This record gives sequence, structure tokens and C-alpha cells, in this order.
Amino acid sequence: MTREKTALNDIPRDRLTGPLRRGAVKKHVAAIHISGKLTLLQRKLSNVLLLNAYDTLTSQTRHQIDARTLCLMIGYNSNDIETLKLALRGLAETVAEWDMLDSEGQQEWGVSALLSFARLKGGVCEYAYSPALAEKLHDPKVFALINLNIQRRFTSGHALALYENCYRFVRTGSTGWWPIELFRRLMGVADSPYYDEFKHLNAKIIKPAVAEVNKTSNIVVTPEFRKMGRAVTDVRFLISENPQLAILDLDDGEGHRNSDIYARLRGLGVSDRLARQWIREHGETVMGKRLDFVAAQGDVRNPVGYLTRVLRDDGSEVSPRNQAPAAAPVLSDRARRLERIRDLAAARTPTQRDADRRLFLARLEGAARDDFEKHGWMSALNVKAIAAFWEEVSPGAFDGLPEE
Repeated sequence: MTREKTALNDIPRDRLTGPLRRGAVKKHVAAIHISGKLTLLQRKLSNVLLLNAYDTLTSQTRHQIDARTLCLMIGYNSNDIETLKLALRGLAETVAEWDMLDSEGQQEWGVSALLSFARLKGGVCEYAYSPALAEKLHDPKVFALINLNIQRRFTSGHALALYENCYRFVRTGSTGWWPIELFRRLMGVADSPYYDEFKHLNAKIIKPAVAEVNKTSNIVVTPEFRKMGRAVTDVRFLISENPQLAILDLDDGEGHRNSDIYARLRGLGVSDRLARQWIREHGETVMGKRLDFVAAQGDVRNPVGYLTRVLRDDGSEVSPRNQAPAAAPVLSDRARRLERIRDLAAARTPTQRDADRRLFLARLEGAARDDFEKHGWMSALNVKAIAAFWEEVSPGAFDGLPEE
């Protein structure tokens, strides 16, 4: 992926992150850790918040996501807002500390709360990061991004912490050696005397966490230990890709990056996220035909904008330059309603769009579900249900349009 975007991972600000390797720098350049332990809910929450804010981390000071989407994306199907408040408070009270080399090779130390601000109001969660932490979180050479589809499968905070701290090393095949003291901090058990004894750490933390990572995620980890005398002093994890990944259907669009259609879209100037979204929504065959159509128009002033119009109009022949059609067609009531739905969906953030689809799919079954999975919000079998859903999401969305 262009900048390792599988759903926000590694220390999405939460939790400490052990030795990191930065680009071509072949040495230990960073150690990021937190002042306290994060629960499984808090870890998942911090990852979703980071993914939602990632594209505007350094350009916006505050970020928003609706609470329903937030709960869905962390697999928290509850209306217990008090628990969500406690989780947000925990992130605001947890300190992240980093000690790393900057781009010029100078040592940099810093500390910041994981969240500098959080508020729940009107069903919306608004939150912010400190500028310094936002800069670190946005650096793809320091942080890897975790696939949220995988994250939601975890039931243990220790397993998720192990996954986050191993996943960024998947390309190198090993985490490198971690002192046992550092590993205990990474797992959030440094303050528990019980885990000072390695046999307890191995039986209660390492073995169960390794088993869940290997069963649940897209990587397989194997622990190795180094001893001094009879005492275990260091641990490392060998990492390989999980061959069950395709069966588990955990891909959030990563596979599309290997296709020729994706390469053509990127070559045209389409963003990574939009390219994957279009391939997912329209399929490679349709996208190939639309790209061929655009290419046949010759020197189009704004090829991405023109392709957007072609997709919007379902491939009908659109004027490639600035010529307007001789006469604008009169849209039917249904077409106007579908156009409104398309605009509503397009206005949502990528995280929200994913949550919207999941929420609506949960209401469907049989042929209706199949049709929606194929055609999305333009599904003819689900017109009324889709309209009702968007009216719930955005009350008054269809004001001014005739009833169907």
C-alpha cells in the first residue's frame, strides 16, 4: 500500500510501540509507549478515531465521527454511551511518549495525551490530537495502519496489542529482540508483579495472545526467547503472512491495488482511496470500460472529473470538455431521489460510508441483500428501504422531492 494503510495500526497513538524501523534507517530509531494500560475497547477506539482523522490529521485541528458509526466500527453494538465516555476519557488521560531520531538524525523526545480533547454531542463524537502527536501519527514511516476488519475480530486486548506491535514488521519477518521489560510494557502489564515471573507471563499473556493473533489476523507469529543462564531476558516474534487471509475475507480493498485497473486509475490522477472505492463499487470490468471511454475522448482537460461524471451518469456519453449538452434531460422522480442518495453517500467520510453499508446490509437477506451487494445504493430491489435508511441518517434528506 502506498503508505501502509490497512486500517490504522500500530500505536495509533494509543499504546506504546516498541522499537520501530524508519525507512532505510537500519537501526532502532524509536520507542513509543504509553503511561497506562489500555482496554481492548480503548485500543479499538483509538484505531478507529485515527483512521477517521488520518487524511486531515495535520490540516485540521478537530475531527468528527457520528457515535453510531464509531460503535459499529469497533464492534461495540451497544447504546451504553457511558461506556463510550469512559473509553474516551481513558484515551484523554493516557500519555504517549516518544524518543526517536528525526529526519536529520537528531534525537527527539516528546510527550502528549493520546487525545487532547473529546466531546459527545448530538450523536456526534468530536475529538482532537495535539499538533506534535498528530505529526507523528501521520508519518507512514513511523506508524503502520491496521485493517479495522481484522481489529474487530479480536477479543483480547493483549492479543490486539501483540498484533499491532508485530504487524509493522511483517515485511522484515521479525520484530527483532525486545527485552522482557519492554515487552511487558507493550502488553500493558509492567505494573503487575505477577508477570515479573516469566512462566506467568508466558502462560497468561504470550501463549494466549499468539494463539489469537494466529487464528484471527492476517499474520502468523512465532515467539522465540533468549536466555542468560536460566532466565529469559529477551523475546522476539517471527512473522509471516497468514495463508487463511483470503478465506477470512479480511481485505479492506488492499487486493485492488494489485490490479491493472487500479494502476490505470492512479496513473490518471485518482487518489488511492477513491480508486479502491470505485473498483469495489463498480467492479474491474465496468471500470475498465469507463477508462477506455475516457481515453477515447483524447485530450480531456480534467480526466478525473470527467471520469467521475461518466460513472455518475452510468457510462452515458458525456461531453468531455466544457460543452454542455444541448438540452438537459428531465430527471424522473425516482432518478432525482437516487441522485440525492448518491450525493448523501458521497458526502460521508470513508469510515462512515463503510459503516453505513454494514448497517444497511444487516437489515437485508436473500435476494435483496445480493442486489445491494452488487449495486450498492442504486439497488433497484431496495429503493424504498434505502430511502428510509437515509431519512434516518439525515432527517429531511428528501425534502422538496415528491413521494414515491
